Amino acid sequence: MSTPPRTLAAPLAAPITRLIAPRLALASCVRAIVVRDTTGSAPLPPAQRLNRFPAVPMCCIVWTIKGELEAAAPGLSLADVRMLPVLVGGPRSYPLVSYNPGPVHSFIVMFYPAALHALTGVSMDGLLDQFRPLDTVFDADWQRLSDAVLAAPDDETRIRLLDAFLVPRWKLARKGSDHSAGAMQDWVRRLGVQAASTGLASGARNIERRIKAWAGQPMRTLRRMRRAEQVFLDEREAILQGKVSWSEVAASGGYADQAHFCRETREITGLTPTELTRAMREDESYWIYRIWA
Repeated sequence: MSTPPRTLAAPLAAPITRLIAPRLALASCVRAIVVRDTTGSAPLPPAQRLNRFPAVPMCCIVWTIKGELEAAAPGLSLADVRMLPVLVGGPRSYPLVSYNPGPVHSFIVMFYPAALHALTGVSMDGLLDQFRPLDTVFDADWQRLSDAVLAAPDDETRIRLLDAFLVPRWKLARKGSDHSAGAMQDWVRRLGVQAASTGLASGARNIERRIKAWAGQPMRTLRRMRRAEQVFLDEREAILQGKVSWSEVAASGGYADQAHFCRETREITGLTPTELTRAMREDESYWIYRIWA
């Protein structure tokens, strides 16, 4: 009696991780859209269900479409705090870790902080290092958008809902201000110029007060974050291949020396450049660094 042939189960897909650029009309408002979906992949071990994020000047709205998200304590440790399906996150001055107890589908929209301030009137320094329920920060129009995003059947529909909501509002908010899409490659410099040219009071304290209201953090912090991001973008291929001289990277990035570069990288990411490079290659929990770099 012949044995029937064995049927091999189809391998489960890898986690879906997407970095989506905004449409041109929103290029000076939305930095990026991030999708993370592990619902169709093989179960990840607990250590790889962590999501490790650097300190960032951007704000975000996080929709947890499926699954659960647990908050993290400051730095790189976990706290057993349950998070809501929709959260508004302000700029971050230190690295953060979140945790997914099981499979998760997250849809994250990252905003330039000054753009979100212009859209909502919310002071960004009040959101610094905070995650808050959306309905405690934004008005009813944003809440209706949020409900629609959660109920949408797929991410493409979510992007269309976001575009339909933001494009007319951003067109109106941009009138009379310097938020041109072509100027955002160096958005930190543009922010400083705008802060200095806005209002009657132009003293250093007034300019810094405007910058903190628009971006949540002082200009020196924004410049440090912008420089570190640009260094890793410029050296992306060499870093991912492990063929990089950190002393040369530090020099080309304008750091005083390699120790200065390593110190600032640790402040932003929690790791030295060497440790971060290894983690990007080997540790699934550093997925955001891989897609961003």
